[in-house]
Amino acid sequence: MKQTLILLAAASLGCFASCTQSAKQEQVDDCLSYVDPFIGTGFHGHTFPGATRPNALVQLSPDTHIMGWDASSGYHYDDNRIYAFSHTHLSGTGVGDLGDVALLPFSGEDSIKPVATFKKETEKATPGHYAVRLDNFGIDVELTSTDRVGFHKYTYDNPEERRVMLDLGHILQPDWGHRLVDNDYLFVNDSTVEGTIHTQGWAHHHSVSYRIIFSEPIETVYQYIGGKLRTDSLFLRLHTTEDLKLHYKFPAKDQPLYAKVAISPVDTEGAEKNMTVELPGWNFDGICKESARIWNEALNRVQIESFDPHVLVNFYTALYHTMMAPYMYQDVDGRYLGMDKKIHHAEPGYTNYSVFSLWDTFRALHPLMTIIQPERAADWGKVLIQGYKEGSILPKWPLASNYTGCMVGYPAVSVLADLVAKGLAEGEDLKTWAEAGARSSVYRADLAEKFKGTRELDLITRHTYYKEKYGFVPADSIPESVSWGLEMAYEDWCISQIAAKAGKTELANAYAEKGNYYKRYLDPETKMMRPIMGDGSFRTPFNPRYSAHQKSDYTEGNAFQWSFFVPHDMDNFIAAIGGKQELETRLDTLFTTSSQIDGAEASGDITGLIGQYAHGNEPSHHMAYLYNWTDAPWKGQERLDQIMKDFYTNKPDGIIGNEDCGQMSAWYVMSALGFYQVCPGIPVYALGRPMVTHAKLPVEGGTFEIIVKNNSAENKYLVEATLNGTKLSTPFIQHSDIVKGGTLVLTMSNQKPAVQTGH
Repeated sequence: MKQTLILLAAASLGCFASCTQSAKQEQVDDCLSYVDPFIGTGFHGHTFPGATRPNALVQLSPDTHIMGWDASSGYHYDDNRIYAFSHTHLSGTGVGDLGDVALLPFSGEDSIKPVATFKKETEKATPGHYAVRLDNFGIDVELTSTDRVGFHKYTYDNPEERRVMLDLGHILQPDWGHRLVDNDYLFVNDSTVEGTIHTQGWAHHHSVSYRIIFSEPIETVYQYIGGKLRTDSLFLRLHTTEDLKLHYKFPAKDQPLYAKVAISPVDTEGAEKNMTVELPGWNFDGICKESARIWNEALNRVQIESFDPHVLVNFYTALYHTMMAPYMYQDVDGRYLGMDKKIHHAEPGYTNYSVFSLWDTFRALHPLMTIIQPERAADWGKVLIQGYKEGSILPKWPLASNYTGCMVGYPAVSVLADLVAKGLAEGEDLKTWAEAGARSSVYRADLAEKFKGTRELDLITRHTYYKEKYGFVPADSIPESVSWGLEMAYEDWCISQIAAKAGKTELANAYAEKGNYYKRYLDPETKMMRPIMGDGSFRTPFNPRYSAHQKSDYTEGNAFQWSFFVPHDMDNFIAAIGGKQELETRLDTLFTTSSQIDGAEASGDITGLIGQYAHGNEPSHHMAYLYNWTDAPWKGQERLDQIMKDFYTNKPDGIIGNEDCGQMSAWYVMSALGFYQVCPGIPVYALGRPMVTHAKLPVEGGTFEIIVKNNSAENKYLVEATLNGTKLSTPFIQHSDIVKGGTLVLTMSNQKPAVQTGH
């Protein structure tokens, strides 16, 4: 694989020398070569390798997998067939959708649905560019893109047989309920077509408009509607609810054929404007180079050196994956489709975004961006509030202007509270922010009625109803009661923080009290979070290893994986279980007990096990850092070393679970730098086990520099930390210490510290 070449060329060099703004083009390419877009495309990482730009609407990639769980991104590394190259994808999710506007070049094939085959050795991917050879058709394909336009280059072995299929019936995961609703199609002229596709799936009301321009006139058009060839006449304008495929044949020429595909979330006029502004010409190589420049600039915001060249590939690939989502969901003229399904015109300075996997990304992606891209982090907060204004409730997992109810709680308030705590919400209407949080934390009968008959109804669950009525969620009334109870307690605390900053004291006090509701689940005997029955008793019998996906008391996990989620009240939680020595004992048990998971329907998301710690899923992500609240932070450093080495590798299966729109990768980026925020909303980072030897981060005050002395594979223990020359007495640093600039010096050793004091 290409990683071997990367590592030999890179040796132990970082990006300081090779990624400066003034570097020559070949040096820019060296920096980008640390990114391997194929990492995460194997196992269940569910990433895709195609061409895109940072947080761009167009994510142009091959679809090799259209059925089942591993079709979530449309691609899996083990496949050797390509069904089409489509323009929208989800990166690392556990549910699939999109796969819109699909093209496939082919040659000499007379089937309605040609399928390409390829060999892995012909497949290449770098940021902003993808290439593959279609063996059975004798075609070399290259892809690149702008923010809203996909750019295709097809080179045919047989110049007599240059054909392209536009598959407007193509969707991902039809076996999971994703279906075509209808198609509007217009043959504009002999080189241009446009239309709008309507689908229904995870996003219940989804439409994508497109405009496609080929570099040459189309010679012949074959229309297949509902699987039948139209032979009576050629329809220039079509509307159908049936499957629609168009085969285009081009004149015989011994030269590449190009196609530009602009998409819009609004209408075909928007797609046309997007094309005109972003890609008026046909300079394919120029667009590739511009994408490389843009990616280099984005990735170079964090410059690192490491003792291990594998870390460089892991780190910059992870950083790359943190920039897939959320993505802009707005045309160049400022129009976008809102959560109310109406067309809005963005105010100056506002950009609309979609695809917020908030239950995952509130933990590390959003905190990371508050450091390295604070303006964008603040913009995302504005998008969440705008979603509330349009739909009267904060989005949980917004997808293509649709509410979805995926995952637990109302995690948007975590993102908002963290922005408030870090001073990134100055000038915002915090009274509206507090109102948005409060209205999103209770059962909304009005929205249950409004969303009836749609997938958006999944957003409204009775967990909030029970929480408000009883102060806990009864396990005999609804599944996943403990997970919801714990997360809602944290999120209600987040609302209290926003309300306090807004000057709404009564609301702040009420929600601070709700933040204590986690205590109701804490069993003093087992020291675990246990399900509570409607009569107030704990569920018996109790098996902390038991899991049943979407049916048990815990979301995608079990009691082991959920009994440490009290990020906002660690001191009182520790006191309640018996002190920090007991916390240390509980963590030791977590990491060393058997990895057996009980239950015939155990969640497939429980991966990356060390004992019962499950790094492949988000509820475990903060746990190793909890050793910083004990007198043995070095134990956490051992586990962090193990996690980063074993669960992040330079291979396609190098991500141990669903990548989840940047969360798995953001965890690695922050942890490799040497710190992690356990509680978004409290602007403090726990120090850990860095994998870098030197790092520079651009911050508001200039540069935050991390110098790691004596770092090596063996030296995993942090024995001293100084900030701007002052020794730290505890393994924590403040957000304000980072953003004002300065130098953090971490000294490592292969010896466990004799005495090390935690929190």
